[in-house]
Amino acid sequence: MKVVFLALAAAVAAPLVLGAPKDEKTKATKWKITGQLEEACSCNAACPCWFDSKPTRATCGGNQVLFIQKGNYGNVKLDGLAVANYAQSPENQTMMDSFGKWNFSTNYIDEKANPEQRKALEAIAAVVLPSNNGSKNFKTVYVPITRKIEGKDHIIAIGNVATFTGHLVEGGLGGSSRITNPPGADPLHHQYAQGKTTKMIYNDSDQNWDWTDTNYMLGTFTLDSDQYAKFVAGLAQKMAKKEKPESAEKK
Repeated sequence: MKVVFLALAAAVAAPLVLGAPKDEKTKATKWKITGQLEEACSCNAACPCWFDSKPTRATCGGNQVLFIQKGNYGNVKLDGLAVANYAQSPENQTMMDSFGKWNFSTNYIDEKANPEQRKALEAIAAVVLPSNNGSKNFKTVYVPITRKIEGKDHIIAIGNVATFTGHLVEGGLGGSSRITNPPGADPLHHQYAQGKTTKMIYNDSDQNWDWTDTNYMLGTFTLDSDQYAKFVAGLAQKMAKKEKPESAEKK
């Protein structure tokens, strides 16, 4: 897990600094978003990557879609906007172990956002997802991002290149099945409800996905820049503790 912590810490810390305004370089832009996470991947439920286990298929291909109900990046309002990321791990590697070496990583920014809002969404995505650090094969696309809820089904569409439908599964004692604080948890994935896809289609980034009955997750979030700064500090502390025993063993 040493490489994982280093990669994640670097990925999250860099945007916190680089996102600072030009006239206030020593102070990063404050942001806060509240909304829902819609997530699906090619693995069987529940997604093994969050438990540091190998993907169900040779690779793990999946998405994270943030639907922001209320939010701001500095003075820029983000209410009602969305941002998504699609990515794929190399064969026989989890998303976390292969971070920085993903086969591809593509961000989708809500096309109805104005230029200021687009920059804000890109900056937040770099911290929360953090997609632009996951792969050298990275690009950003501006498309409509929509969601419909029909009964138990959540139907998400990313332009004309992707769509997936997910529904929650019932727990053994009733209600929805929830996962809290998995080993790979970041603030976005502290807790989420577990489900399955009815379908998952993706035709972009040289991919042609067409899957059914795979992993689906639904989460509710309130995230801010201070929370992620603390998350980075926590990763640094974990790294320091891990490095001490490893250094002692080498001696």
